[in-house]
Amino acid sequence: MDELQRIARKRKEAYTWFQSHGSKGYQAIADMEQAVYPDGAISRKNKELMATAIAVLINCQSCMQWHIEKAAEDGATVAEIIEAIDVAIEFGAGPATVAARFAIDVIKDVYGEDA
Repeated sequence: MDELQRIARKRKEAYTWFQSHGSKGYQAIADMEQAVYPDGAISRKNKELMATAIAVLINCQSCMQWHIEKAAEDGATVAEIIEAIDVAIEFGAGPATVAARFAIDVIKDVYGEDA
Protein backbone atom coordinates (compact mmCIF):
# COMPACT_ATOMS: atom_id res chain seq x y z
CA MET A 1 0.00 0.00 0.00
CA ASP A 2 2.88 2.38 0.71
CA GLU A 3 4.00 2.14 -2.94
CA LEU A 4 0.52 3.12 -4.15
CA GLN A 5 0.46 6.08 -1.78
CA ARG A 6 3.94 7.10 -2.95
CA ILE A 7 2.90 6.97 -6.60
CA ALA A 8 -0.22 9.05 -5.92
CA ARG A 9 1.78 11.58 -3.91
CA LYS A 10 4.45 11.88 -6.62
CA ARG A 11 1.75 12.36 -9.28
CA LYS A 12 0.15 15.17 -7.26
CA GLU A 13 3.53 16.77 -6.56
CA ALA A 14 4.44 16.68 -10.25
CA TYR A 15 1.08 18.19 -11.22
CA THR A 16 1.52 21.01 -8.71
CA TRP A 17 5.15 21.60 -9.72
CA PHE A 18 4.42 21.76 -13.44
CA GLN A 19 1.39 24.00 -12.87
CA SER A 20 3.38 26.38 -10.65
CA HIS A 21 6.11 26.60 -13.30
CA GLY A 22 3.66 27.37 -16.09
CA SER A 23 4.17 24.21 -18.14
CA LYS A 24 2.05 24.64 -21.25
CA GLY A 25 2.56 21.02 -22.28
CA TYR A 26 1.44 19.64 -18.92
CA GLN A 27 -1.57 21.96 -18.94
CA ALA A 28 -2.44 20.86 -22.47
CA ILE A 29 -2.53 17.24 -21.32
CA ALA A 30 -4.72 18.16 -18.34
CA ASP A 31 -7.05 20.07 -20.68
CA MET A 32 -7.13 17.14 -23.11
CA GLU A 33 -8.15 14.81 -20.29
CA GLN A 34 -11.06 17.09 -19.47
CA ALA A 35 -12.11 17.11 -23.12
CA VAL A 36 -11.72 13.37 -23.79
CA TYR A 37 -13.11 11.58 -20.74
CA PRO A 38 -16.68 12.90 -20.29
CA ASP A 39 -19.53 10.65 -21.39
CA GLY A 40 -20.09 10.72 -25.12
CA ALA A 41 -20.72 7.97 -27.64
CA ILE A 42 -18.53 5.92 -25.27
CA SER A 43 -19.25 6.18 -21.56
CA ARG A 44 -16.65 7.64 -19.21
CA LYS A 45 -16.48 4.26 -17.46
CA ASN A 46 -15.63 2.47 -20.70
CA LYS A 47 -13.05 5.12 -21.57
CA GLU A 48 -11.42 4.53 -18.19
CA LEU A 49 -11.43 0.77 -18.85
CA MET A 50 -9.77 1.42 -22.22
CA ALA A 51 -7.20 3.65 -20.53
CA THR A 52 -6.58 0.95 -17.93
CA ALA A 53 -5.82 -1.57 -20.68
CA ILE A 54 -3.47 0.88 -22.40
CA ALA A 55 -1.75 1.67 -19.09
CA VAL A 56 -1.11 -2.03 -18.53
CA LEU A 57 0.18 -2.44 -22.08
CA ILE A 58 2.68 0.42 -21.73
CA ASN A 59 3.49 -0.53 -18.11
CA CYS A 60 2.68 2.87 -16.61
CA GLN A 61 2.04 2.21 -12.92
CA SER A 62 0.86 5.73 -12.18
CA CYS A 63 -1.52 5.54 -15.15
CA MET A 64 -2.85 2.16 -14.01
CA GLN A 65 -3.50 3.50 -10.54
CA TRP A 66 -5.21 6.64 -11.82
CA HIS A 67 -7.42 4.94 -14.40
CA ILE A 68 -8.40 1.96 -12.22
CA GLU A 69 -9.42 4.40 -9.48
CA LYS A 70 -11.37 6.51 -11.99
CA ALA A 71 -13.01 3.41 -13.52
CA ALA A 72 -14.09 2.32 -10.03
CA GLU A 73 -15.50 5.80 -9.33
CA ASP A 74 -17.46 5.51 -12.57
CA GLY A 75 -18.98 2.19 -11.51
CA ALA A 76 -16.64 -0.37 -13.07
CA THR A 77 -16.59 -3.71 -11.31
CA VAL A 78 -13.48 -5.69 -10.50
CA ALA A 79 -14.55 -8.18 -13.19
CA GLU A 80 -14.71 -5.38 -15.80
CA ILE A 81 -11.27 -4.12 -14.82
CA ILE A 82 -9.84 -7.63 -15.03
CA GLU A 83 -11.36 -8.07 -18.51
CA ALA A 84 -9.78 -4.78 -19.60
CA ILE A 85 -6.44 -6.03 -18.27
CA ASP A 86 -6.98 -9.34 -20.09
CA VAL A 87 -7.38 -7.41 -23.36
CA ALA A 88 -4.05 -5.70 -22.70
CA ILE A 89 -2.39 -9.02 -21.92
CA GLU A 90 -3.71 -10.55 -25.15
CA PHE A 91 -2.77 -7.52 -27.20
CA GLY A 92 0.71 -7.47 -25.71
CA ALA A 93 1.16 -11.07 -26.74
CA GLY A 94 -0.14 -10.38 -30.24
CA PRO A 95 2.96 -8.51 -31.43
CA ALA A 96 5.08 -11.43 -30.25
CA THR A 97 3.21 -13.69 -32.68
CA VAL A 98 4.00 -11.26 -35.50
CA ALA A 99 7.68 -11.30 -34.50
CA ALA A 100 7.53 -15.09 -34.41
CA ARG A 101 6.29 -15.12 -38.02
CA PHE A 102 9.38 -13.16 -39.01
CA ALA A 103 11.54 -15.55 -37.00
CA ILE A 104 10.15 -18.42 -39.10
CA ASP A 105 11.41 -16.66 -42.23
CA VAL A 106 14.86 -16.24 -40.66
CA ILE A 107 14.95 -19.89 -39.56
CA LYS A 108 14.05 -21.02 -43.07
CA ASP A 109 16.71 -18.72 -44.51
CA VAL A 110 19.38 -20.02 -42.13
CA TYR A 111 18.40 -23.70 -42.03
CA GLY A 112 16.67 -24.09 -45.36
CA GLU A 113 13.03 -24.23 -46.43
CA ASP A 114 12.53 -27.69 -44.93
CA ALA A 115 13.43 -26.54 -41.39
